[in-house]
Amino acid sequence: MDIFLLLFVAAGCLAGLGVGAFMWAVRTHQFEDPDMQAQRILHEDDERD
Repeated sequence: MDIFLLLFVAAGCLAGLGVGAFMWAVRTHQFEDPDMQAQRILHEDDERD
């Protein structure tokens, strides 16, 4: 029975870390415009000419 308690606590900690990482990514605007960075490299030379 002790191993189930240990696994339950470990799973809860990992789930908490996953939720925390997701919330950090949302707060730091990591999901705002994922296509912009891919397209920026194509148009970067146009601005310098």
